[in-house]
Amino acid sequence: MKIASLTLIAATTAMLLSGCETTDMKMGNADAKTVATGAAAGGSSTNTNSALEKCATPLGTVSLIENQSAGWYTILTGEYKLPPTSNLLRLLIQQSNCFIVVERSAAGMNAMNRERALQQSGEIRKGSNFGKGQVVSSDYGLSPEIVFSQNDAGGMAAGVGGLFGSGGRALAGLAGNTKTREASAMLTLIDNRSGVQVAASEGSASKTDWGGFGALFGSSAGGGIGGYSNTAQGKVVAAAFMDAYNQMVVALRNYKAQTVQGQGLGGGGRLGVDGGVAPSQTSAPSSATSSKKKKKQQ
Repeated sequence: MKIASLTLIAATTAMLLSGCETTDMKMGNADAKTVATGAAAGGSSTNTNSALEKCATPLGTVSLIENQSAGWYTILTGEYKLPPTSNLLRLLIQQSNCFIVVERSAAGMNAMNRERALQQSGEIRKGSNFGKGQVVSSDYGLSPEIVFSQNDAGGMAAGVGGLFGSGGRALAGLAGNTKTREASAMLTLIDNRSGVQVAASEGSASKTDWGGFGALFGSSAGGGIGGYSNTAQGKVVAAAFMDAYNQMVVALRNYKAQTVQGQGLGGGGRLGVDGGVAPSQTSAPSSATSSKKKKKQQ
């Protein structure tokens, strides 16, 4: 009776989750959203996630630096079929009002250069004002990185099968197809004038995907679950980046520039090496040298 009851409960749940009932189109469906939701326009935003950290005034301009040759980028766009992270981060950054985003992507720069080329060719209307000296500089560069992880619940499957015996194979199959998707995201903020790293942060997120309903009740019943599991990793990645961005904003609120005693940044540092003396530790000129300088001045 226990096995029959559990199977009935699982079947009922699968029917509810599989989307077997046809409904009207829903705009702004909460189930289809990630943590990055709403919109931004200038310094204003709407329907922003209440968990997003915000700033009273921007700290400067920022551009996105996405390493498309990195292994994580290949997994993101190839295995998970997800778009670049830049659009996600653009939304979070503008909604937070902590930075003003400037365009530096290849496609965006090509569009800007195309309009300037039309201006130079004489095809643009007079007064369009696409002359030189209008592009805003990027004070900072923000570089993202993702670490993916996907764990199968094979141990759970064995436990369920052993608990209910041979009659629990179906439920064991359900547990065996369960996956916990995890992602860890890192953000690095670089000062574009000096090349100095200003800030770095890490964020993480996880989500359990009950994909086994499809195996238990057939492909038609599990269709809705399968479609959801295809986007589960994307939602986890979005949450991980939001967590990392929030961590960075909190740290930047208490920002204090790092300094090097003596010669300052790039002046040699304070760590001496064999065969030389660190600039901050150089001794004062000898008295003999000082007397020679005085004689020359006389």
